Amino acid sequence: MELVQVIAYSGVFVFAITGALKARKHRMDIFGAAVLAFVTAYGGGTIRDLLLGIRPVSWINDYIALSLVIGAVVIVSVVRRSSIQFIRTIFITDAIGLGLFTSTGIEIAIQNDINSAYAVVMGVITGTFGGLLADILSNTIPDLLKRGELYATASLIGGLIYIIFSKVGIPHNVDQLVCVVVVVAVRIISKVKRLVLPDI
Repeated sequence: MELVQVIAYSGVFVFAITGALKARKHRMDIFGAAVLAFVTAYGGGTIRDLLLGIRPVSWINDYIALSLVIGAVVIVSVVRRSSIQFIRTIFITDAIGLGLFTSTGIEIAIQNDINSAYAVVMGVITGTFGGLLADILSNTIPDLLKRGELYATASLIGGLIYIIFSKVGIPHNVDQLVCVVVVVAVRIISKVKRLVLPDI
């Protein structure tokens, strides 16, 4: 299994947990948890594949990814409610998923002969749109649109680092992993330090 597949499956699992936790936060039943987990895990990648003309989209007939989503829902459903600190847990899993999917999106775009600039855009879409759709379904303001949340910005910074490293000859696997680390670090640091983008 290639590194991009490992990163992609890791992202599916982590984002599925994020979606299921959001469902619990909004007091949904297990079906609602499954829907949010599925949308969070697959939404961004589906939109990316449609834009790139990939048919069928990546999750069709992928039983590993489906099993990861189901497993994430089961794990969240059996863990006692009082043992999970919702806000912190959701934030951390979401930050990790954002990094993993940003890297995956860029790599898949490059494999489909998309230029560097639009590959970064595909990375941002892959990383952010699943959470956006899940937030819309749960009737909350998406993190992507919240003032003071360096969400898409974190994805963009990590994506640019990915491209820069690939251009200067850094080993391929290294630039993928560095992208993940940078996205997660920017997301967490911006939250802790309360870094915000300037108003217009």
